[in-house]
Parts: sequence; structure tokens; C-alpha cells
Amino acid sequence: MLYRPFGKLGWPVSAIGFGTWNIGGQWGEVDEATAWASVQAAYQQGMNLFDTAESYGVVNGLSEMRLGRALAGIRHQVYVVSKIGHWGERSGGGVPKHSVDMIRLCGYAILGRLRTDWVDVVLCHENDLQDPTIYLGGFEALKDEGAIRAYGISTNDLEVLQRFNREGTCSVVEVDYSLLNREPEQALLPYCQEHGIAVLVRGPLHRGMLSGKYDARSTFSDQVRSAWNPGQPGREQYEAKAAVVERLKEHLQPGDEMVTAALRYTISHPAQPVAIPGAKSPEQAVMNAKAGARALTDAELRDLRAVLD
Repeated sequence: MLYRPFGKLGWPVSAIGFGTWNIGGQWGEVDEATAWASVQAAYQQGMNLFDTAESYGVVNGLSEMRLGRALAGIRHQVYVVSKIGHWGERSGGGVPKHSVDMIRLCGYAILGRLRTDWVDVVLCHENDLQDPTIYLGGFEALKDEGAIRAYGISTNDLEVLQRFNREGTCSVVEVDYSLLNREPEQALLPYCQEHGIAVLVRGPLHRGMLSGKYDARSTFSDQVRSAWNPGQPGREQYEAKAAVVERLKEHLQPGDEMVTAALRYTISHPAQPVAIPGAKSPEQAVMNAKAGARALTDAELRDLRAVLD
């Protein structure tokens, strides 16, 4: 496993981390034992960064709770990232939803679900945030109180990121980036390089399309990808992207897996991103970890881009 400095924070983080959205059941049923085994397999393969969110799970927070149980005994050996936002329904005992106090309450609720005294990074989960004042105030309070070590935002919008980083305090950005979505290469990733902002890559397998398991005939039973099914509004776009994936498969080196090439592409950018694919089984976690052995060579990058351009 490759390890790289996590932006200006400098933490030695694995190039492939573990995204926990899947173990919350929204991508299909995953039982407690399988969730635990998947997290443990990821750790044993060298992954030391685990990404979650308060909104992940068929019951909000389920991914955090399962991750917390699975990290018992190894919490000091790993980095944990969670997110606040996607509010849903909550009362907060009369505390206004959009307030510094609510951000603080959410932060401490995350600690409880994760069974930990601190979270390494907490991210704003509102990717179109126009005014970051409340989040910045809440995150600074949590940091001063020792509940979090650093903070950032999940967004693909450069202007949103720039506003959030107006005081230079944004340490991490989580961005949707893959072989099927290279737009962040234009401006967002260079901005992160310039400002020392660590990059987490969500969707490096484009919701499974780059796993090599699906084609233009595939259908989906989970709630996340239901819009890709025949007769649904996203089907035409899905089939177009499936055709691109087939072309990519034809240009793989002998013995290479589509999932490995796709993950290595995202960690090969000069911004040194950390990819956080999900896994619903220990076997998937092990497969994802293999990609972290190395980045792509310049020649391999040129070959992949030639298929896409």
C-alpha cells in the first residue's frame, strides 16, 4: 500500500481508503457481521482512512455505528472522516437547525455513534453551500474543544470551496472524481494542490460502473442506482457510459482488472488524492486495496486518456 502526506496536515494516509456508505444498507442489504469483516479486511490490507457520514445508512448513522464497532481496539491506528449535513428530520431540543450550536451537537452525536473521543476530520455535507459562516463557526468550536482535529467540505464546485476556504482553514475536500468524471482536473484539483488541501475521492468507481461487473443490460435493485434502470430518466446516460467502460476494458493490460485501473487513475493525479471506494464484503475490500500498491505510469495514463478523449 502506498502512503502519502494528507495535504498540509501531513498525516501518512493510505492511497486507498474505505468508504462506508455501502455498509449502511442503502446499496443493498449488508448484515452486521459482514460490515465488521469488511472494515477489518480493509485495515489488514493497509487501509488506514475510513470515510463515513451521519446520513449514511438505512437508518441515518448506521454506517457510523457499524464503523465504530469495527474499529474497536484499532482506533488509534486509523484516521476517521465523517460529515455533517443532509439534515433530514431532527429536533435538537429546540436548537435551530442551521446554527453553530446545531453543528456542535451534530459533531458530538457523531462521536457517540463512532464510540470515539475525537474524529480526525469532519466535512460539511452541503455541496452547494452559499454561506459557510455557520459551518466554519461550528467546526472551529469543535476543533477548539478537541472533538475534531481538522475540517473541510464535500463539493465539486470550486467557488463553494473557495468561499469555504476564505480564511485558509479548509484542510480537506471530498470530490466526485473518476475515469467517467474528469471535470475536477480542470480547476478544482489544481486549486487543492496550490493551497495544500487534501483530496478525498468519492465515487472513484462511478457507483460501481467501473468495477467491471456491469454492462448496458444491467439492472439495479438498490435505492441509490434505481434511476439507471430501464424506463427511468437516467437509463440513457447509463447506457452511454457503459459503452465507454467497454472501450476501457479493451485497452487494459493483460491481467489487469477494471476496478484496479479505475482506482489507480484517481490516485495518480499530482494532487495525490486518496480514493475511498465502498465495499459490501471483505473480498471487495481486498480487491480495492490491491490498487493502492502503485500509481499509474505516464504511459498508462496516456493510454487511458486516449480512450476517453
